[in-house]
Amino acid sequence: MLALSAEGILPKVDYAIFADTGWEPKAVYAHLGRLEREVAAPAGIPILRVSSGNIRNDALNPERRFASMPLYIRNPDGKEGMTRRQCTGEYKIKPIKKKVRELLGYPYPQRIPKDVFVEQWVGISTDEFHRAKDADVKYMHNRHPLIDLGWSRADCVRYLTSLGLADTPKSSCLGCPFHGNAQWRHIRDTSPEEWRDVVEFDAAIRRGNARANAEGNRLLGEAYLHRSRVPLDQAPIDHVTAAEWAALQQELGAEEDAEQLEEGVPDGCSPWTCRGEVRPHQDDFGLAS
Repeated sequence: MLALSAEGILPKVDYAIFADTGWEPKAVYAHLGRLEREVAAPAGIPILRVSSGNIRNDALNPERRFASMPLYIRNPDGKEGMTRRQCTGEYKIKPIKKKVRELLGYPYPQRIPKDVFVEQWVGISTDEFHRAKDADVKYMHNRHPLIDLGWSRADCVRYLTSLGLADTPKSSCLGCPFHGNAQWRHIRDTSPEEWRDVVEFDAAIRRGNARANAEGNRLLGEAYLHRSRVPLDQAPIDHVTAAEWAALQQELGAEEDAEQLEEGVPDGCSPWTCRGEVRPHQDDFGLAS
């Protein structure tokens, strides 16, 4: 959407907002810098970086409140579960809304007049039109330009490739529990430093977050980053099921299914289309005009 706006295919936006959890892969930060230099700056579109803190540090700091990640839990009785997902609201939506209020001239707790609002672009493609929803506040009006253009995920990939941006990385926390095996393998095989980081974090959160432990609210079970509920460096991330192999043999029409089976929930954890069982197609950019 940023490139479409910069090229004049879509109207020029006033701002692009990147919500930084503080724990994105190095490739995402490098890509963001490139977008800033090669796409946004020449078009006169400021990219604003906003943050509510570093999600990794907050989870391990007993003095900081931590909005929980959706960790996989194994309880003492053997039953399995997941912790409540609060991270997207705290580290993505909250800082974006705060910045939008500032841009409108009505920082919290000022009341925003009914006729004052931003048009916010959300990058959902036609593949997932059912995820297109209105904003939950009156001062933000959602629009879905990719759907308006009739663009699928494949159309977006072709367009990015034409701009030399075929290597656009997925945006999500380095240690997001929604990573599929392909993403865990990619971290392990391409970035030893980041792999050590996530393995260490996985071990550190075995009994839950540090603030809860310090307050005597220890997790009864054990928490893990991988859905197998074993330590990440022992998890079966090289395993590819028969169903995954079968899907990978299909023609292009089944490519999306193969990707979802292999990667789990592969796209970034994006504001307003927070991923879960159904994956969104959106960057962590909020574009406003």
